[in-house]
Amino acid sequence: MTVLDTAPARARLLELIKELAVVRGKVILSSGAEADYYIDLRRVTLHHEASRLVGQVMLAMLDEAGIGFESAGGLTMGADPVGTALMHAAGDAGRAVDAFVVRKAQKSYGMGRQVEGPDVSGRPVVVLEDTSTTGGSALAAVDGVRKAGGEVKAVAVIVDRDTGAKERIEQEAGVPYLFAFGKDELGLD
Repeated sequence: MTVLDTAPARARLLELIKELAVVRGKVILSSGAEADYYIDLRRVTLHHEASRLVGQVMLAMLDEAGIGFESAGGLTMGADPVGTALMHAAGDAGRAVDAFVVRKAQKSYGMGRQVEGPDVSGRPVVVLEDTSTTGGSALAAVDGVRKAGGEVKAVAVIVDRDTGAKERIEQEAGVPYLFAFGKDELGLD
């Protein structure tokens, strides 16, 4: 697998995250914690230019870490555009990587699935998230993927808030936790 020089993509993505996603002011996070800033990465993952960069940077990060996988996704909704971006970046590189979506709960109708998309059973997968505070969403996705038979190789996020998610995920899920950018790179220390 060839690792491309993604330094320009990484630098531009960092600029876009700072410009589009960092919102300053008191906010309550999904974890219930209060913060002086909010990182709204949907403003990046759904942006016409940034989305492509997200896929390139996340794919390169996983490749550099030696994580082999065939499918990537996570808990809906934060992970959905990240998985799609990564799938397209892999496709642009001539690689077949599928995306999947993990529902918060298994459906009680239709196929009754919690993990939607191409089947993850028996396949190496990466669980994605845009950002993580406590790791709860990523851990819920890991649980759903494992129940569906997927072999979780890592959890990867765009921005780590440095609030304990890495430690919790590595301890509870037993897989590496990777992140493209730390909050220090965003000037949030």
